[in-house]
Amino acid sequence: MMNDRVTLRFLASPTDVSEDGVTVQAGRVLEWIDKAGYACAVGYSGGYCVTAYVGNVHFTRPIVNGDLIEVTAQLVHTGRSSMHIVVTVDAANVRDNIFRPAMDCILVFVAMDENRKPIAVAPYEPTHDEARSLEQGIEARVEARNEIRRAMDEQSYTDAGTTPRLTFRFLAAPTDVNWGGNAHGGVVMRWIDEVGRTCAESWAKGESVAVYTGGIHFLNAVHIGDIVEAEARMIHTGPHSMHIVVHVRAKDPRGGEEAEWRPTTRCMTIFVHRDSTGKAAPVPQLELKTDEDRRLDEHALDLVRRRSALPALKFLKERTY
Repeated sequence: MMNDRVTLRFLASPTDVSEDGVTVQAGRVLEWIDKAGYACAVGYSGGYCVTAYVGNVHFTRPIVNGDLIEVTAQLVHTGRSSMHIVVTVDAANVRDNIFRPAMDCILVFVAMDENRKPIAVAPYEPTHDEARSLEQGIEARVEARNEIRRAMDEQSYTDAGTTPRLTFRFLAAPTDVNWGGNAHGGVVMRWIDEVGRTCAESWAKGESVAVYTGGIHFLNAVHIGDIVEAEARMIHTGPHSMHIVVHVRAKDPRGGEEAEWRPTTRCMTIFVHRDSTGKAAPVPQLELKTDEDRRLDEHALDLVRRRSALPALKFLKERTY
C-alpha cells in the first residue's frame, strides 16, 4: 500500500543554529522540509524522486536550539509524474510539549525511473473533506505558479544593475549527495539561504532573517564535485524588508575555463532586519539608478501582487497546534 503522509520528529541541535547561537537557520529548516517531502514522495511512488519546485515558504515563528521539532509531509495532488506535497513544521518547548506552527510550504517532486526519466505515478484520491479542500487549493495555484515562473524567466540580470549583489563559489562536496548521486534539494536551499542572508545582513548592517521564500525552481542537477556559484542580488527594499533574487549555477571543473555554467536553481527570498529585541527594524532604501534597477524593482512588486492574489490554502485540521 502506498503512503501519502510522513512525520519526522527530532530535537533541534546546536549545529542547526545561526550566528546568534539561539535560533535555527532558515536554511536548516529548508533541509528538513526537503527530507520529509522526499520521504513522502518516495513512499508514495515507490522509487527515486527529484525536487522540482518549492514555494509558498512562510516562516511564522523562530525555532530555537533544543526545541522538539515535528515535520509533517502530506501528499495533496498528483500530475502524471509529479507529486504536490504540503510540508508543515511545528516546534515545541520540551518542558510544555505544546507544538506551535513554525513554517509551511509546498513542494513538487517528480518520480524518476532508473534512467532518470520521469515516470507515471498513481493518481492521488483524497480520503476526507480537508484533504479534498487542500487539493482544490493546490490545483487552483498551478496555472498562477506557471505565470509567476514565466514572469521570472523574462527577467535579465546584467552588469547594468547597480544594486547590492554577492556571490559564493565552492565545490559540491560528497556530504551534500542524495540517493541519486547529486546534491540534495535541501542542501541547495541552504546555500540559497546562506548567500541571501549574507547579502541582506551586509546591506542592513545587522541580523536579518528569512520570512518568505517563493518560486524555488530546480532547473538542473548539481553533481558532486561541481563548482557551484550562488549569486544573490537585492532588487527591492520595503520599510523593513529586503527582496533578494538568488541564482545558483554549476559546472564541471574538468572542463576547464571553457566549461559553461548551467543554471540549476532560482528563487526570490525576502529577509527582514531585526533589532536587538527581535522586532523588525528599518532598513536602508535602495537607490534605483538605472533602467535595470527600476525594472527589477517593479518585478519584485509584481511578484508580491501576484502572490497576494493566490487563493489561501486551508491546512489540514489534523495538524497539532
